[in-house]
Amino acid sequence: MRRTVQLLALLLGLFLAGGAARADEIEIRETELRFGEDGLVLNAEFSFDLNARLADAVRNGIPLYFVVEFELTRPRWYWFDEKTLTRSFQMRLSYHALSRQYRLSTGALSLSFATLDQAEGVMRRVRNWVLAERPSLPADAEFEAAVRMRLDRTLLPKPFQLSALTNSEWHLESTWKKFPLRVPSSAPAPVESRESARGDAR
Repeated sequence: MRRTVQLLALLLGLFLAGGAARADEIEIRETELRFGEDGLVLNAEFSFDLNARLADAVRNGIPLYFVVEFELTRPRWYWFDEKTLTRSFQMRLSYHALSRQYRLSTGALSLSFATLDQAEGVMRRVRNWVLAERPSLPADAEFEAAVRMRLDRTLLPKPFQLSALTNSEWHLESTWKKFPLRVPSSAPAPVESRESARGDAR
């Protein structure tokens, strides 16, 4: 009897540990880096849907914060890689009961939507995000670029943060997607580095 109880406890522990480790994934379907008049610009497309727990949380007045992060690293054979550039921007998804509309905010910009699907559709696409002015990057240099998107659970209301640590329904994130970038010397035409879901998915 004691052995059976111990076995059940072990299986339960493994189940809970597995549930805490698993997370709903955000898929990065496509990324594009290009040098334009404004500098280094990123376009990206993500694929995800809010699960029932997250959708209910928004409808009940709990805002969700999503972060898109970008890193540019310069490999060095003689020392650790140099992290040349790090950028991030935040999107706040909320629901306003009086107007019965979803609101998506980033910085001073705020958009309203009649449905959650419409708000998610905008969140899935990053367009013309200026990461750096062109003179700030050394010419004719090779870098490794990386981008990801995640739900920032640290910004949930305090009562929900503990549950978010152990409940996989509160996890929504992508892995880092990495791809090479070469800075042109003085080419006037835009230079692009494009990766899709069919290429390197990490």
